[in-house]
Amino acid sequence: QITTLINHKDKPKRSDKTLQAIQRVGQAVNLAVGRFVTVGEAIANENHELKEEMSVACIEARRAGETIAQLTDVASLDHPESDSHITIFTDKTGVVKAARLLLSSVTKVLVLADRIVIKQIITSRNKVLATMEQLEKVSSFQEFVQIFSQFGNEMVEFAHLTGDRQNDLKDEKKKARMAASRAVLEKCTMMLLTASKTCLRHPDCESARINKDGVFHRMRLALEQVIEIVTDSRPNGENEMAPISIYSGIKEFKNKVEGLRENLYFLSKENLSTMLEVILEHTEDFTDSAYTSHEHREHILELSKQAKMELEQLVSVWMQAQNQKTKDLMEDLEVAILKTCQCMNELKREVHSAATSLAADLLKYHTDHMVLKALKITGVEGNLEAVAEYTCKLSEQKEQLVEMCRLLRHVSGTEPLEITCIHAEDTFQVTGPQIISAAETLALHPSSKIAKENLEVFCEAWESQLSDMSMLLREINDVFEGRRGEKRVYLSLPRPGKHNANLKALKPVKLDTEEQAKIAKLGLELHLLTSDVDSETEKWEDQENEIVQHGQGMSSMAYSMYLFTR
Repeated sequence: QITTLINHKDKPKRSDKTLQAIQRVGQAVNLAVGRFVTVGEAIANENHELKEEMSVACIEARRAGETIAQLTDVASLDHPESDSHITIFTDKTGVVKAARLLLSSVTKVLVLADRIVIKQIITSRNKVLATMEQLEKVSSFQEFVQIFSQFGNEMVEFAHLTGDRQNDLKDEKKKARMAASRAVLEKCTMMLLTASKTCLRHPDCESARINKDGVFHRMRLALEQVIEIVTDSRPNGENEMAPISIYSGIKEFKNKVEGLRENLYFLSKENLSTMLEVILEHTEDFTDSAYTSHEHREHILELSKQAKMELEQLVSVWMQAQNQKTKDLMEDLEVAILKTCQCMNELKREVHSAATSLAADLLKYHTDHMVLKALKITGVEGNLEAVAEYTCKLSEQKEQLVEMCRLLRHVSGTEPLEITCIHAEDTFQVTGPQIISAAETLALHPSSKIAKENLEVFCEAWESQLSDMSMLLREINDVFEGRRGEKRVYLSLPRPGKHNANLKALKPVKLDTEEQAKIAKLGLELHLLTSDVDSETEKWEDQENEIVQHGQGMSSMAYSMYLFTR
């Protein structure tokens, strides 16, 4: 609306219609500013340290809005020439000045409000940290229950604040990092409860202490990462340097090669050679991996060799073309560009196939959770020797899954999916040893109900991450095949306005803690059942089958209910 005002012609036809339109726009701007400033002033009253700055910005914005309303008060002017009243027609610069003042003061209000939101998140994080320190030191059950209840409330508040912040973030990469950190905190809250209770029940047990310490450490790291994202800072001023993936390397390399069509001099041959070297170094993650098939390894090595040869040919023609731009040379250059890009596309397809086929095989192989089941049984039997045997098997499984995540990161196709792969790798790295310490504790205290429950919680986290990997693999394949944007229904929240047309406005009801806990427990059980349904439907070869589709539909609804309980 402001742009419309500023861009209007200096001498428009002053018909009644034009005059009324200009006045309407001016009044609309003033009303909008009034509403906006009212919120700003309310925020200022609640936050004394920024009250003065916020009040000044609000006064400036209000003044600018009123000036715009006065300068556009033109509907009553029948004969503007004889009227001494200053308007947009007699003083266009006044409107431009007022608009600039309005935009700068509105921006100032937004920046100050944002600082307050950041401060709220930091304050909430500090509360959570302080309560965590108390939880770590308690020595009696009664004291633990009281402090954990307070901790639960603080975590809920932190989850709300960071959830709103995540939705407001524009940067997809930050959004993905925030989602990963919040997922860690959500899962760790339950782990912290059972791990602490186990430690209190068995205070002299070393494996129980290691188990508990691991959860506290992971939560602190996740809390720290949330603050890094919110404040846009890194510890010790270090830059965030994520290792480059093969996909992004190939994309950048192809862009540079194709850029030679427009400009033969914008980069050096050394520059291109270095870029290819970096990509081929990363392919060693595949060729050196014990889990890459012989066939894939041979193909990747072959294509790497071919890529070097194609680049040599390209550089040779390119150098000649720089000296003399003949028609024949330019045609040769075009052929060399096409052959180089085609070779890179084949390499990209080969590493994608290697990573995704490995992931599909591993996820299928580990879907029965045999090792976890065996650990639970041998733990309850108190069979330390058998537990030791199965913990070795779990460590092997962990190494396979970590390697799978590393290779998938190279072919994930988008930065948010890359971050999800890194998060999954971390989860397997950390959860594996935690399951082992929980199983050892149970084997040492086979009749302990709490030690059994604790092992269950860590096993569920592992199973949940495996289930998430199936979804991640589907998304990576969707991006590769250009189907990105077809979001699966169960990944999104229920959309507002779709099912609530006939609902009357309901008064909010405050649930007591017992009711909240009951709903949370049922919601969590529902969530675990949806994971089971998803992994069962995955096994069906015919995904178009009516039963499979009904199952997926029901799972999607149940998942929405779980999100609602949260």
